[in-house]
Amino acid sequence: MAVAPLLIGMPEMRQSSLVVVANRLPIDDSQALDGACEWRRSPGGLVSALHPLLRHTPATWVGWAGGTGPAPALPDVDGVRMHTVALTGDDLRDHYEGFANATLWPIYHDAVEQPEHHRRWWDAYQRVNQRFAEATAEVAEAGAVVWVQDYHLQLVPGLLRALRPDLRIGFFLHVPFPPPELFMQLPRRAELLRGMLGADLIGFQRAQAAHNFSQLVTKVLELPATDRRIAVDDRMVRIGAFPVSIDTTEMSALAGRPEVADRARRLRHDLGSPDHAILSVDRMDYTKGIEQRLKAYSELLAHGHVKVRDTVLVQVAVPSRERVGQYQILRDRVEREVGRINGEFGRVGEPAIHYLTQPFDRAELAALYRVADVMAVTPLRDGMNLVAKEYVAARVDDAGALLLSEFAGAAAELPQAYLVNPHDLEGLKQGLLAALRADPADVRARMRAMREHLREHDIRAWARSYLSTLDQSGSLLTRLSNG
Repeated sequence: MAVAPLLIGMPEMRQSSLVVVANRLPIDDSQALDGACEWRRSPGGLVSALHPLLRHTPATWVGWAGGTGPAPALPDVDGVRMHTVALTGDDLRDHYEGFANATLWPIYHDAVEQPEHHRRWWDAYQRVNQRFAEATAEVAEAGAVVWVQDYHLQLVPGLLRALRPDLRIGFFLHVPFPPPELFMQLPRRAELLRGMLGADLIGFQRAQAAHNFSQLVTKVLELPATDRRIAVDDRMVRIGAFPVSIDTTEMSALAGRPEVADRARRLRHDLGSPDHAILSVDRMDYTKGIEQRLKAYSELLAHGHVKVRDTVLVQVAVPSRERVGQYQILRDRVEREVGRINGEFGRVGEPAIHYLTQPFDRAELAALYRVADVMAVTPLRDGMNLVAKEYVAARVDDAGALLLSEFAGAAAELPQAYLVNPHDLEGLKQGLLAALRADPADVRARMRAMREHLREHDIRAWARSYLSTLDQSGSLLTRLSNG
């Protein structure tokens, strides 16, 4: 196969048969003193999904390392090559904070917040996507499989196909894909759809998202499309639902360690040994339903349905996108509400809400999961929500009740959870009470069913499903199975 024109005259570099392309590299923001890098594992999210796969499959990850200025040279992490893409301060402001997170993100999440539209943001989005496509073209072997991730890089498949038509290109959208009436608001809707159609396979979390995409392609681009295939020029692009999952075995094993069980007992004691502990673990984001959850809990306290001495709420809200104005406002509102609730209902040594904003390592998170009698996962809209799945995997004792928003992708796979509409305050309150007061036998039956589902539908099943559909040669799937 001929060498792509972009590679002619380039210095020799290592190339890979599997290239993952994502906005961020999966590493910590600062290297250790010895120069080593570690995987950055936030609650849920892209890194937690792909980390178990790539540990066993030699690959290159193309992404931004954080910060601005020249792209740093980074060492391999767990055998995965890190190829950095540089972003300037303008790129960060206009591409990431602007078009990706102030235009696309709200539209893709049911316009919970009003999206903003600025032409310079679109210019930056195109510029950065072109840079990612060129970087990927440099590191991909002839005929390699490239897996582009998420809404930050929707133009990359089309741009990359123009540079390297020899590649097998997949695109996976981790967030929801909106109904046509919302997507049609985007001034650059046609360009975004064409960018995604550069892929050979477009994966979504839910079948409804694939249906929405098919409808839009027919309406905007006038292409013949079904919910499974779209004809583009002389190619056939496949689309479908591939619900992302977690490394169920890893989380279960971690939660079952004696030191994690001991830590869970100490945490419960530190919380005052309550009869009931409710836990929520979220990024600080307006889509996560944090304010609605706090309001529901506050009203349950006010009406005496729960009492501080018997029930405690632990809210972990990890800071996110702190330079985006909407997120700064949200954090201020949440902190004021937590302060109000603790001031009104708490006692000395007995806060109504334990509010934590620092990230937790995996072991500490597993211990928190084991403490929680009720895990409240109530986003207003979510592509999947892997925290819900992590909680189920961590409950090796088959105890614990999962309170889950019906608008999280996970709800389609975990119908045994206590499902609620987070927009319905009364329904949310009743759901919390139902989970708190549930018969232990019912709780165990629900948890066993959910755990069984996750054992069969773990991260490797997700990867096998997606890659077997994308990589018709089967070579990557063989390596994955051997891993």
